[in-house]
Amino acid sequence: MVLALPALVAPRMSDAQTILDHMRGEWQSFLRRFMLSDGRIVDSGNQGVSHTEGQGWGLLLAAIVDDRASFDRLLRWTQATLRRPHDHLHAWRYRPQARPAIDDPNNATDGDIYIAWGLALGAAKWHDPALRAAAAAIARDILRLLTRDVLGRLVLLPGATGFEDRERIVVNPSYYVFPAFGVLAQLAPSPLWRRLVQDGLILLREGRFGAWALPPDWLALRKADAALAPAIGWPPRFSFDAVRVPLLLAWGGQRQEPAVAAALSFWTDPARSPPPAWIDLVSGAVAEYPASAGVRCIAAFIANRFPAAPLPRLDASDDYYGSALKMLVLGALSMKNMQP
Repeated sequence: MVLALPALVAPRMSDAQTILDHMRGEWQSFLRRFMLSDGRIVDSGNQGVSHTEGQGWGLLLAAIVDDRASFDRLLRWTQATLRRPHDHLHAWRYRPQARPAIDDPNNATDGDIYIAWGLALGAAKWHDPALRAAAAAIARDILRLLTRDVLGRLVLLPGATGFEDRERIVVNPSYYVFPAFGVLAQLAPSPLWRRLVQDGLILLREGRFGAWALPPDWLALRKADAALAPAIGWPPRFSFDAVRVPLLLAWGGQRQEPAVAAALSFWTDPARSPPPAWIDLVSGAVAEYPASAGVRCIAAFIANRFPAAPLPRLDASDDYYGSALKMLVLGALSMKNMQP
């Protein structure tokens, strides 16, 4: 089945330089809509908050397109506002309407991974040892503070606190940023990076549910026997977080993984076009509204339709998250021939 994609631009593009040039134009659109002059990325669909996830994506994308000025603004705001005082991680959320704006000092592991990855790419592109040292420090604290061994399986915590008790660990499958792990392993060498990849792939093979065998946004791992189930306390859905799982697997060279094929089958089901934004993995109920254009671009990416197909373009109707997903797809395409 041919997957219909919104917000595309002609003519068709194929070579890596043309993809990068196209991405640079879309990056400028992204900056105009979502980055303030001080370097804060604003989530337009979530009360104007900012997250380490968005700051990390911004650093990563700025490094890919060689935008040092935006990179520096992003980094200054992130370090000045979100850096935690007793380690090299970052508070996960900034709420401008709250007092204080950092009202939860916990980190988000994916945000810290993206920040470190962006710093590492910037260090390599601009030959900046300070950026490399900052990335390495974050990478070491990710391993030190955010990993647990459960019956011989290395697990990545979603944050430093709040996701572990005596009986279980809750993980977020979309926080396994597979294309970043090899980069961070070069900066902070440890056999744990390889284990994160190997055990993370096992987790995503086994932690799939429902008629479509999809990963949930939040997954519980029982410590007694490593049994997996959708985590209690969150809707048991393949939804806004889990849609990144197939993107990150394919970006990390794991396009053959079953979670990728399962997502593509769900998104291209001829009974539902366009695909729904989410599916409940227990009841089978689906959202009454469609998946965003950004999600549909992920579907095209994992189907390997790019760069033969016209490339994604940001649209005025896209909110922050849908735009960010499109930019990440462009980033994945642009990095095919890019070495960190």
